[in-house]
Amino acid sequence: MSDDALGQVQLDHRSLLLRSEKATKRARIDRFWRTILLLAVGVALVPLASILGVTIYRGAGAINLNFLTENPPFSSGVEGGGYAPAIFGSIYMTGLAILMSLPLGIFAAVFLVEYKRSRLAGPIRFFTDVMTGVPSVFVGLFIFSSLVVDADLFFGTVPGAAALAVLMLPIIVRSSEEVLRLVPQDLRNGAFGLGLRRWQMITRVVLPAAAPGLATASMLAVARGMGETAPLLFTALGARQIVTSATGTPQGALPLQILDEGRQALPAAVERAWAGSLTLMVLVLLFTVGARLLAARSNVSSLS
Repeated sequence: MSDDALGQVQLDHRSLLLRSEKATKRARIDRFWRTILLLAVGVALVPLASILGVTIYRGAGAINLNFLTENPPFSSGVEGGGYAPAIFGSIYMTGLAILMSLPLGIFAAVFLVEYKRSRLAGPIRFFTDVMTGVPSVFVGLFIFSSLVVDADLFFGTVPGAAALAVLMLPIIVRSSEEVLRLVPQDLRNGAFGLGLRRWQMITRVVLPAAAPGLATASMLAVARGMGETAPLLFTALGARQIVTSATGTPQGALPLQILDEGRQALPAAVERAWAGSLTLMVLVLLFTVGARLLAARSNVSSLS
């Protein structure tokens, strides 16, 4: 080998020592940014852990069987009583809101992903983005004027559930759209290759594959809707007894009851408000766990 060729080889192949120095530098940079990210996550978790800790500490002592089964006392300063009407009303209205918003939201997300070349995709996405930022009090005023006043339904379960459904719908659409985009295109191509039509590909391949993510997306909306107070002030109004009728009678809700007693300076009322807050957190957790289990079960059954 000539001297020129040997020199060229030496230039092309750098020493292992030089490579090691660059690898060490990259490792230091990686550790630095990983530390920054971990610190950011820790800072973000501090307020969450504080809220959870304080709510559990203040509310756990007041939750018992009577709190879950009894009506609230007529006087807020009286010890005892429970949140049974508020718990029942929140579950009732949230269940109806899920039935109203979940199918429509998932259908809209499927349309945006699978029929993205349609002229309607742009306006639907724009309208969804706008609805995501609308204050909840405006939604309450809209449902109040359209259902409570114009439709003469009076305050009750259906107007409250409609207000929650309007708030939940854009979150379901946007979250479900992102989840459906994560389904590999190869699955769609394979379904078409087997001779499935588009609607069969969506129902038998895409939706089962995205079921766990869709459950999580829907529960994000449920958590938002179940904790709303402003729209329920104009639609459900609140009740101190369990109400089973859909219309014509004001309905109770946990956020309304918590607001009513939490703003008072009476120790018994404040204690019940903390217990109601913890109950609301537990209900959201139960909804989330139930949805994930149902999605996992449906996914397994569809694959079997």
